[in-house]
Amino acid sequence: MRRDHGAAAKLAKALGIVLGTEQIPLRLKAWDGSEAGPEGAPVLEFRSRRALRRMLWSPGQLGMSRAYVAGEIDAPGDVFEAFSALSSVGKFTEPGPFRPPTPAELWSLVRTAIRLGALGPNPAPPPEEARIQRKGRLHSRRRDSAAISHHYDVGNDFYALVLGPSMVYSCAVWPGDAEGMRGPTAGARLVEGLDAAQEAKLDLVCRKLDLKPGMRVLDVGCGWGSFALHAAGKYGATVVGVTLSAEQAVLARKRAADAGLTDKVDIRVQDYRDIPDGPFDAVSSIGMSEHVGREHTPGYAAALFALLRPGGRLLNHAISWNAGPTKPDPDSFIPRYVFPDGEMISLGEMVAALESAGFEVLDVEALRRHYALTLRAWVRRLEENWDQAAGLAGLGRARVWRLYMASSALGFENNLTGVNQVLVQRPGGEEPPLRLTAWL
Repeated sequence: MRRDHGAAAKLAKALGIVLGTEQIPLRLKAWDGSEAGPEGAPVLEFRSRRALRRMLWSPGQLGMSRAYVAGEIDAPGDVFEAFSALSSVGKFTEPGPFRPPTPAELWSLVRTAIRLGALGPNPAPPPEEARIQRKGRLHSRRRDSAAISHHYDVGNDFYALVLGPSMVYSCAVWPGDAEGMRGPTAGARLVEGLDAAQEAKLDLVCRKLDLKPGMRVLDVGCGWGSFALHAAGKYGATVVGVTLSAEQAVLARKRAADAGLTDKVDIRVQDYRDIPDGPFDAVSSIGMSEHVGREHTPGYAAALFALLRPGGRLLNHAISWNAGPTKPDPDSFIPRYVFPDGEMISLGEMVAALESAGFEVLDVEALRRHYALTLRAWVRRLEENWDQAAGLAGLGRARVWRLYMASSALGFENNLTGVNQVLVQRPGGEEPPLRLTAWL
């Protein structure tokens, strides 16, 4: 029997204060068995009083995220339905950091915590947050290396479960009929099409760079080597791939050896600022520049310009911040748990930096909706392999990745974030062929 009273009703009021709304489009379930909220709505389950205590001490996105990572809050049904409902109201619809509660609202939260027996000292953050050591000068080589290691050295086996055989950790390019592949029944179709969609993206980058046999290519932020293998195996290029993740480099080298491409693919653990053996005929940077930071983007563009021969092309594939000029909160969930020191900038800022470095812009293509589908496929793969993923990375880390990927998919669907491929060329050499048709 459902009871619209008890802890759940009080939780609804407290959650409304945190979110900045009186109407919560969720069915709340509390630890005492009580329920509150609209019948048939997505379910958000509070399994412990500690979740409310976290919201009291950090009344915003961070407190709720900590409770989710710790397993004190859960969305037992379709995670996309629950997160979508949660993000459709109040402060989640506003760009930038959560507005803090007023003194009166904070006192109301305290009274609710007292009534529910949740008042107490600030709980320690889940250990997945505590592992991040943000020390030293921002975007120094040492600090960047530590930040990359935190995210990418979770384990190659864990990433293989989520990404699939393609081992590509960036936006795929989907066929036109994939747009409707959402919801519980469509997830399986997305998983089935993921590898083909990732190969389509890799091939698109190769065609935009106009790769030819014998060309020397630099892949900045090469990941597990998927683009390097594609460019070498399908286009005959010689590729230098650089990453700051030692675990990625080990697997990338093994994949190159297994494919018989060790003579064409050189994988290095190296910072892009320390590459001594330019110039290159082409440069790919896929999902890497988000780690550079706004202040360092001009230097990043200048470094890649210097590594290209005259006439050479750079393809910069990067997530962008579409929600206005507000700078994201460095203490929100993503910077603390997922991408330490990462920073999305706008498409305009990226294009301006590339042009200021001396590049000519040849093409810009937006892939925002493609990334939403890619993330939905990754979430489906994670959920299908949940027990194994939790065994490899730990339950808390698996919950971090589920929250991060599902919420990111909704960010792309709601146009808060985008992803763009910007194709530029260093002046000199031959003019590119006149092109009047789309890439796809």
